Amino acid sequence: MEKFSRNSRVVAITKILSENPNKVVSLNVFSELLNAAKSTVSEDIVIVRQILEKLSLGKVQTISGAAGGIKFIPNIGEVEKQNFAEELCQKLMNKERIIPGNFVYMMDVMYSPEFIKLAGLILTTFFTEKQIDYVVTVETKGIPLAYEVARNMGVELVIVRRDNKVTEGSTVTINYVTGVNGSIQTMYLPKRAIKKKSQCLYIDDFMRSGGTAVGIRDLLKEFESDLLGMAVLIDDLTVSEKLVEGYHSIIDFNGVLNGEAKFTPS
Repeated sequence: MEKFSRNSRVVAITKILSENPNKVVSLNVFSELLNAAKSTVSEDIVIVRQILEKLSLGKVQTISGAAGGIKFIPNIGEVEKQNFAEELCQKLMNKERIIPGNFVYMMDVMYSPEFIKLAGLILTTFFTEKQIDYVVTVETKGIPLAYEVARNMGVELVIVRRDNKVTEGSTVTINYVTGVNGSIQTMYLPKRAIKKKSQCLYIDDFMRSGGTAVGIRDLLKEFESDLLGMAVLIDDLTVSEKLVEGYHSIIDFNGVLNGEAKFTPS
């Protein structure tokens, strides 16, 4: 079997780890794939770890025990976070984005792989110390963002529906009150979607008053599960009274003035 140079092994190890964030990869996998002794692979991993940490790209954590190995925990530097938030603010403050009703057009941002990948990575960094079983979101605009966080966390994405889907089988249904106008909304989640006593994150694109977040928390209680954290791309600061606290955001929406939306980094 072909022997690989150290540079080639380092590239291969980095690629495998980055494509499987928060997944434990045994040294045997690298040893067999690269036709190298475990001691050699261990030396390569030290190089990968040093480079990733030096560039603030993530950490390589060693997991001991019979089922041990290493896993990659993605990260992004503080400067990169700030630059992303400022760039996003500038992008959204384009006057051409204002549509009737003083809404801001965001579909191109929410479905841009480049923006969502970075936004998801930033939100992931808020929860790297938490043991999570699922990332939960509500259809539909928040799905790409929540997917990126779930991928980075190495867990499943669960999508709560606003309409019951017969193809998903029996569901758990709750009614909740929106915080903005006090209307009654309904949420649906298949009974088989979440295992009981799970630990979950709620990720979405926009936080107004937090009524949806409260609904998610109450829905998870029906599964005897806990909501350990919440994060959104944009926090609407025009709504002063929030129904939840302790959540994270990347940028803040400060309303529309003279036909221009105002955004600032959180």
